[in-house]
Amino acid sequence: MTRYQHLAALLAQRIEQGLYQNGERLPSVRTLSQEHGVSISTVQQAYHVLESQQLILPQPRSGYYVAPRKAHPPVPGLTRPAQRPVEISQWDSVRELFSPNPERNLYNLGGGGPDVSQSSIKPLWKSLTRFCQRQDLRVLNYGNMYGAPELREQIARLALDSDCQLAAEDIVITTGCQEALFTALRSLCREGDIVAVESPTFPGTLQTLRGLGIKVVEIPTDAVTGISLEALQLALEQWPIKAVMLVPSCNNPLGFYMPDARKKALIVLAQQFDIAIIEDDAYGELAYEYPRPRTIKSFDSDGRVLLCSSFSKSFAPGLRVGWIAPGRYLERVLHTKYTSTGYAVTHTQLAVAEFIRQGHYQPHVRRMRAYYKSNLDTFTCWVRRYFPCGICVSRPQGGFLMWIEFPETFDTLRLNSLLRQSGIQIASGSLFSASGKYRNCMRVHYGLPLTDEMQQMLRVIGEQAEHLLHEDTVSGH
Repeated sequence: MTRYQHLAALLAQRIEQGLYQNGERLPSVRTLSQEHGVSISTVQQAYHVLESQQLILPQPRSGYYVAPRKAHPPVPGLTRPAQRPVEISQWDSVRELFSPNPERNLYNLGGGGPDVSQSSIKPLWKSLTRFCQRQDLRVLNYGNMYGAPELREQIARLALDSDCQLAAEDIVITTGCQEALFTALRSLCREGDIVAVESPTFPGTLQTLRGLGIKVVEIPTDAVTGISLEALQLALEQWPIKAVMLVPSCNNPLGFYMPDARKKALIVLAQQFDIAIIEDDAYGELAYEYPRPRTIKSFDSDGRVLLCSSFSKSFAPGLRVGWIAPGRYLERVLHTKYTSTGYAVTHTQLAVAEFIRQGHYQPHVRRMRAYYKSNLDTFTCWVRRYFPCGICVSRPQGGFLMWIEFPETFDTLRLNSLLRQSGIQIASGSLFSASGKYRNCMRVHYGLPLTDEMQQMLRVIGEQAEHLLHEDTVSGH
């Protein structure tokens, strides 16, 4: 983080904490320069950042003032899904969100991909090219069913950041995290089995379960602390659940870190009922604070946690490089992988391994953490400014996804239909539930460059939402 970004973040925090009140004049550029030991241009840049976030307003020949603003929307409360085994629906809506769209000018604000335009990725291009120029025959051959040894060694080293002790032999490379999740489920469950999931949860998880004919029990989830262990225990006492699947670090879509004490308690609960835990850690590297959160796998003493992850969110999704550390289920996972994809693509594995070994990966991840955190601050200001009152907004602790909850009668499917006429698409909350709940919610993506066009789209979404809320009020809904 640069000096001006650090100063802007400090001032923004003071404004959020109420140390500078609405309408209050901020210290002069010269005063801040002397107070923080930075140049006048650094202070000016920091003020420009805060101005772009609508946190402050310039007054000619008078200085900068805290901008009038709405109070920060509250965080969504504990969810209340139907806590019984259900079959999964929503495929048509998921396909519509993630398939190539014939409407060329439709901007998908509901997607979940990282910004791959950053300059810190440039060394990857050289690595990808180098292996082809060398005519390295490994690129054209099957390779190792476990995956490239060089890459597995690097992943094992990266795992130390989450306090997870892994050896290269513990890791199997997959074609993205989605295949890791699929392989884990297919190794553990059969058609008709039951799996517990957070609610809301990642649509890809739900559709993988649907494809395998597995039923789901949705467990209430808190937007700050994660899955309700009390509700999970009740479900385990009532139903023959085979596994629990969750995203405990930088959760998709709520953005929370599950506290370490609750991760430990989950392990104890899984041991008590002898179930597996499938941990999706695809966003864990993008935690805004360092060190990053510990994985549940780091507390695993008997190999019942299957840790799944990839470089798709922290790096580049097109590489399709993921992995699974399946613990006691290693042989089952290897057999499942052999009967499905067999071997992952060697070229991208070797390029990623070289990118990490040469020291490019950690600086890139640090850059992206700061970038997404800065985007979140600006995006939150825009939501507060343009969206109607009465909403709840998640406060992500990492990643680039935000969950917005409207009043219960609101319908984001109707909102999406209206927005498409303006060239905008969102992800309705119903995609994140096996039974189609959360129609009054939506997930939005703040990970791409926050241009004037993006700000205008947020304004349009807010206006259309206000319009629908007014219609509901008039009709008595």
